[in-house]
Amino acid sequence: MERIAINTADIQLDQFLKLSGAVESGGAVKPLLLEGRIRVNGVQETARRKKLTIGDVVALETDDGRMEYQVSQ
Repeated sequence: MERIAINTADIQLDQFLKLSGAVESGGAVKPLLLEGRIRVNGVQETARRKKLTIGDVVALETDDGRMEYQVSQ
């Protein structure tokens, strides 16, 4: 699991995935959500702008496997 540091109290899911390098743009998150490839804390996510806070874990299923990122300070 890769830890991604943020400098704020929270961050939107699309911004976080862009910051982590998992996607090239925030717009690339929408199709992944529609395909059910993103989970936040083990629960399938549907909201692109879901607020994430320190400690949240985002899992992304890709054709190459599963990537996990944790929001940290």
